[in-house]
Amino acid sequence: MKLGKYFTLKELTCTNSGLVNSPNQDEIENLKLLVDNVLDPAREEFGDIIHINSGYRNPLVNRHVGGSITSAHMTGRAADIKCNDNARLFNILKGYKFRQLIWEKGNNIQPDWIHIEYNENDNKCQILKFDGKSYKTIS
Repeated sequence: MKLGKYFTLKELTCTNSGLVNSPNQDEIENLKLLVDNVLDPAREEFGDIIHINSGYRNPLVNRHVGGSITSAHMTGRAADIKCNDNARLFNILKGYKFRQLIWEKGNNIQPDWIHIEYNENDNKCQILKFDGKSYKTIS
């Protein structure tokens, strides 16, 4: 099932945990909003493939991967993504509306991956950097 021009429901719910990971209709709608407002436009602007590391995670899958107990992944509002130039994609995403954008690990040149969260009712555009131990606000 296509959620937009470039992304499918399968991509955004895939897990290697071996656990069933099926979103309900509200969570699918949240994934569609994430795709329509962030992922598809970013893919269009970036001009190359964006890989989904993790999208929707039900509570059991989220626990299995060590996700936060308040993770937006559990509502279909977040995705962890990567591409061939994560730093460039991160800078592109800074121009979009989002709730949280996180530079995940890596170094000062490239993050290992990017966390992006979209919530149509709370897009505060918080930009963070996570070094594996703590989060720091960046601009």
